[in-house]
This record gives sequence, C-alpha cells and structure tokens, in this order.
Amino acid sequence: MEKLRVGFIGAGRMAAAVAQAMLLAGEVQAVNILASAPSDRNLGKFQDFDCKTTHRNLEVLENSTFVFLATKPHIIPSVLREIAPAVTPDHVVISMAAGVTLQTLEELLPAGTKVLRIMPNLPCVVQSGAIILARGTSAGEQDVALLKTLLSPCGLCEEAPESYIDIHTGLSGSGVAYVYMFAEALSEGALKMGMPWAMANKIAAQTLMGAAKMILETGEHPAVLRSSVCTPGGTTIHALHELEKGSLRATVMNAVEAATSRARELGKK
Repeated sequence: MEKLRVGFIGAGRMAAAVAQAMLLAGEVQAVNILASAPSDRNLGKFQDFDCKTTHRNLEVLENSTFVFLATKPHIIPSVLREIAPAVTPDHVVISMAAGVTLQTLEELLPAGTKVLRIMPNLPCVVQSGAIILARGTSAGEQDVALLKTLLSPCGLCEEAPESYIDIHTGLSGSGVAYVYMFAEALSEGALKMGMPWAMANKIAAQTLMGAAKMILETGEHPAVLRSSVCTPGGTTIHALHELEKGSLRATVMNAVEAATSRARELGKK
C-alpha cells in the first residue's frame, strides 16, 4: 500500500474522516495523500495529519490514482468538467456526493473511466461508520477490493446496487440523528427519575453501543434479543408496552421512508 497515492477534491469533515481512518490503519502514508480545497479553511485538518494540500484540483489528478470527490453535490458537475481532461485509465474516481448518480459521473468523465460511488455516515469520524459502495460500468473487482481495504478502517463497508444508496442515506446517513434523539430521550427519562444528566447520558450511550454490538456479534434478529430481556410481569415488558402505545416502530419506519424519499428527490434535481 505504500505506493498507493490517494487524493481528495474537497476537504470537509467526511473527507478528513476517511483520510484519518486510512492513516490510522497504516493503509496509506500521509506523504501520499493530497487534498485540494478553494481556501485554507478546510485544509487545516489535512495539514494536521501531515498530508499534502493544494488549491488546484488538477494537481490532485496529477499526483494520485485514487481520487475521492468530496465537494458539495451542486459543485460536482463543474469539478468534473475541470478535471476530465486530466483523467486517465489509471485513475479510479470515487464520489462521496449525495444525489449524484454514477450515470452523471460517467457522462461527465472520459469514456471508460473507473467510477465508484460511496455513501459514508458521520461515525466514520470515530472509525465506527457504515459505508455503502456502488460500482460504475468500468470499475472492476480489483478496484472494489482495494477501495474496501482503504475504507475498512472507517467501519462497516458493504457493496450494493446503486439503488440502495438513497435507502442507506435514510437508514444510516440520517439514521445517526434518530439514534441521537433516542439517546437524548433515554437520558431525559432517567433525569426525570432522579439520575444526574451526565451519568444518564453516558449510560444511555453505552447501552446503545452494547445493544448494537450484540446485534452485530450474535447475528440474532433484534426481536430475539429483545424478547430475551423480557421476563413475565417484569420491568421491560411494561416499558415496551408504552413504546408500542407511542407507535415507536411505525414512527421510525416512517422516518427512514421520509429521508429515503427526500434523498431520491434531491438526486433528481
């Protein structure tokens, strides 16, 4: 991996999170990462990692084989038109932009360019993210395998059809916020019953992390794990009854649907 050179066009929070995870895993050396942004504001994070930085997008193409597009979605077309003349068959272009389809990316880049699309989520910042990747028509197994290796330090990385990306946005991209809201509600419940906020907040977060880890490590259906916590006439079943009265499951399903639909709308603009 030492020789692998990675570039970022756009140097925001997600780009920095992906770069940091790669560096922590030792997959790429800082000297082989180059990030570009119009101003120095976002480049500071990359400079802190001892990565190289520039204000010229074309410089990233000239010095990298794996190029991540991490700009705001509405800027992507102009960036692609700018870099297209410098894209070669050796380049692998990976878009992190929400709503920009593989078809759009391929149309604005030279024919046969290896293009992939990824959708990370915020916990990539703490190496516990969930990423879906979809490949374009020219990207091969080797490109996907190398990208998965690069992204694995960020957390879970799964390949899927492109149509799943908007669902992933509703489930995981936006879903992080649903979990934060649930964590806050758990803490407030404990606060109401007399536990100090700081302690309640920490225990709520640990409870969520522990429950999630059990789902991943046991492979059990969440309903099986849930029923194992319930005892006849006990505390949990009384609490679950209240959650059912509040239509928790239907509300969360509606939230995932609403976010997915909005992601699809944004993709059509």
